[in-house]
Amino acid sequence: MATIHFIGGEKGGVGKSLVARLLAQYLIDHQLPFLGFDSDRSHGTLMRFYAGFASPVAIDRYESLDAVVEAAVHDPERRIVVDLAAQTHQPLVRWMEESGMLELAGELGVSVRYWHVMDSGKDSVELLGKLLGQFGERLSYVLVLNQLRGDDFQLFEKSAGIKERALALGAGMVTLGRLHEPAMNKIDAHNTSFWAAAHSGDKELTGLGLLERQRVKIWLKKVYDEFDKLGI
Repeated sequence: MATIHFIGGEKGGVGKSLVARLLAQYLIDHQLPFLGFDSDRSHGTLMRFYAGFASPVAIDRYESLDAVVEAAVHDPERRIVVDLAAQTHQPLVRWMEESGMLELAGELGVSVRYWHVMDSGKDSVELLGKLLGQFGERLSYVLVLNQLRGDDFQLFEKSAGIKERALALGAGMVTLGRLHEPAMNKIDAHNTSFWAAAHSGDKELTGLGLLERQRVKIWLKKVYDEFDKLGI
């Protein structure tokens, strides 16, 4: 079955593009074919790090979004990864509703999975509640607790039933553990893929020393273990 993975969360700075990068690298490392779509017109992460696998998509143009579904139908063996920029939720929902996208996807055998990337703040919890209220069981969900954007998720754990509702709807849940901040900064500064950061001994290429590379390798293994639970 073809699957479209929307990597969202609406709020800026929660780590949506990081998750999109990690998912892209996971698919490459597991030799799973995929196509990426990047909605950030100014700082497109998939276009930057995985240009050979990604294309731009204009969230405010229906024909551009239509191409996402058509790509999934054209090659059911290929995963589709859509990195959603901040403040793109409403035009995405408008396209979905006016196009009957979710109903058509079901008829065509295309699974639609929405990754809600969260920091530890209240906004992420409230946005999740709105998302569940909007789509209910019509969507498949993955909740991403991004500890690189805060490691105390008590607001989520005590969220007046929002977590319980998500789990009742069959949501998967993954935790992105912390990575030593200087290592992440060097990866970004050198435009390094996560594979190269974990495996390349060329310090001029990655900027990473021996122990930094080892920390990235351990961190990436833990991320992959989390993704393995989802059956991607």
